[in-house]
Amino acid sequence: MSPEQRRWNEPHRLVLMAIAVAIVLFAAYNMRWDWLPRYSGKLVSGVGTTLWLLLLTSVLGFLIALPLGLAQAAGPVWLAAPARAFCTVIRGTPLLLQLWLLYYGLGSLFAYWPEVRQSWAWPYLRSAWPYGVLALTMSFAGYEGEVIRGAFAGVPRGELEAGRAYGMSRFTVFRRIWLPRAIHRALPTLAGETVLQLKATPLVATITVVDVYAIISRVRQDTYLTYEPLLLLALIYMLLTGVLVLAFRWLEARVPVKGS
Repeated sequence: MSPEQRRWNEPHRLVLMAIAVAIVLFAAYNMRWDWLPRYSGKLVSGVGTTLWLLLLTSVLGFLIALPLGLAQAAGPVWLAAPARAFCTVIRGTPLLLQLWLLYYGLGSLFAYWPEVRQSWAWPYLRSAWPYGVLALTMSFAGYEGEVIRGAFAGVPRGELEAGRAYGMSRFTVFRRIWLPRAIHRALPTLAGETVLQLKATPLVATITVVDVYAIISRVRQDTYLTYEPLLLLALIYMLLTGVLVLAFRWLEARVPVKGS
């Protein structure tokens, strides 16, 4: 028996799986699910919106976090100070507050500018989703920027000096040694931040973006049911979280770094 099989056959894991199966069977046979076919299409669309928000904001946030982390780890003061201030403000204020300030604050100001209302951007600026994307992206960048800063600072200086001793330019050392090592060190934390980003996406429903949480809320309003829609929502997020965790574990295994 392989170590992986032995791990899954441990008594406490078997007990947890038995409890999970019992809960699923009880919910399937003792709760109302007749509404599910009627809302299945909207639920699929809502899950698609949630995944789209997660993917877009995580990628954009990570791309912003890289220069934020690098500026704090090795940049001059005039770059490090604004980067540190941005991360401090984002991490020090609730995401819901940031979202409302962007949508109800900044978004409402655009309506008073005729130049904006008559521009090509107005159809987008009067919609809710750009503000949701911006808020989630800034939040991810702020938290991940600190992680990247620590990852850059944690790369042993001897490795960088060895690269320079081989005649590499500063950019080559950064591209071939410093950046890959930092990303590899940040991967475990990046996985956790991405899971937290998934759990933050329901907040966009407060500004009328229709994700899977908004669909479940509509189901509760239409059917007057409480537990069944919420249990389904919990199951959906658990499945998505499991897929994310497995994807990052696969990625970590595919990016080995000698000496790490």
